[in-house]
Amino acid sequence: MSRIGKKPIEIPQGVEVTISGNTVTAKGPLGQESITFRPEIKVEKKENVIEVTRINDERESRAFHGLTRTLIHNLVVGVKDGFTKELEINGVGYRVQKAGKDLDFQLGYSHPVKVLAPEGIEFIVEGANKITVKGRNKQVVGDVAAEIRSKRGPEVYKGKGIKYVGEHIRRKAGKTGKK
Repeated sequence: MSRIGKKPIEIPQGVEVTISGNTVTAKGPLGQESITFRPEIKVEKKENVIEVTRINDERESRAFHGLTRTLIHNLVVGVKDGFTKELEINGVGYRVQKAGKDLDFQLGYSHPVKVLAPEGIEFIVEGANKITVKGRNKQVVGDVAAEIRSKRGPEVYKGKGIKYVGEHIRRKAGKTGKK
C-alpha cells in the first residue's frame, strides 16, 4: 500500500472540491484548477476529506496511487495559498525589470532577454536582482522558474548567472599560473 496514497486530503475553509467522473475540480480564492486522473484510481469525497484508493493491486495502479493523491493535494493547496519559487541574479550588469506582466533581463548578451508570463503566473521583482514566480499550479510555477534559470544558468568559476534562492553552486578553482 502506498504510504502517500493512503493519507487523506483535508479540504480547507474557502475551497470547494467537486468530483465528476475522472476529473477533480477545485475552486478557491486564487481561482479554479482541475486535473484528470487514471481509471485505475478511485477518488471519493467524504465531508471535508478526500480519499484516494486504487481499484486493484496491479503494478500500474500502485504506481499511480501516490501520484494521484499528491496531484490532488497540490491542486487544493494551489487554489488556496498558491506556490512560489524565488530566483536571484548574480553578476556585474546582470539585472531584471518588469515590463507589464513580462520580464526584461540584461544577462551579458548583446540583446535583452524577454520572458513572457503564461496564464495564471505572476512575477514579483524586488530590486534589480530578485524575482519571485507565483501561481496556483505547482508544475507551471516550477517550469517557468526553470525556463528563467536556463536563460543564464550559474557558472562554476565566479557564480554569475540566475540561480534559485538557497541553491548552492559548487565552485571550481580557477587556473593557476605556471611556477
